[in-house]
Amino acid sequence: MLKRNTMIYTELSPNPNSMKFVLNFEIVPDGLSFDYPDMNSALQEGKASPLAADCFQFPFVQRVFISSNFVTITKSDDTEWEEVLFDFKKFIKIYFDENHPVFEEKTITANTLIVDENDGPIVSKIKSALDQYVRPAVESDGGAINFASFDEETGKVKVFLQGSCSGCPSATVTLKDGIERLLTNMIPEVKLVEAEGV
Repeated sequence: MLKRNTMIYTELSPNPNSMKFVLNFEIVPDGLSFDYPDMNSALQEGKASPLAADCFQFPFVQRVFISSNFVTITKSDDTEWEEVLFDFKKFIKIYFDENHPVFEEKTITANTLIVDENDGPIVSKIKSALDQYVRPAVESDGGAINFASFDEETGKVKVFLQGSCSGCPSATVTLKDGIERLLTNMIPEVKLVEAEGV
């Protein structure tokens, strides 16, 4: 079997503890992303990722986020990137050169996006705006944003922030000055945007 020629480059994210490892090929189907805050979540059925589990073998790894063509690693505060970057990048390269699986097969099947026909027109507009205008910017910083809920009475949208966005010092500013401003301008029914679980 031919070895894949994996090329990786790293990008800093707005969160100083998170580093984005970008590959030269897609590793996750379009529109999906997976956030692993600990080893247990990397082993959880329906979400399991051998890659994430192997990343947690490194003692400095606090969180693993996998999306599109990148893996974002959030490290512990007491570790400097300079100390671990070379070895971790080498590990990622070998992992993909040897074609190890990113996910268990059930993970992709269980998480393939299905358009929800029950979404009302406002929710559809919110999801569309998030996908078109917000997701690319958040992904470029090594994170992801997903729609959680919309309350028609209060006009409140709740979103999930994942990857480098979790625990990022600038996430609140991005949420209020960027995402909330965009959604309230585009969709008059939206009055407020909040992050779930931050």
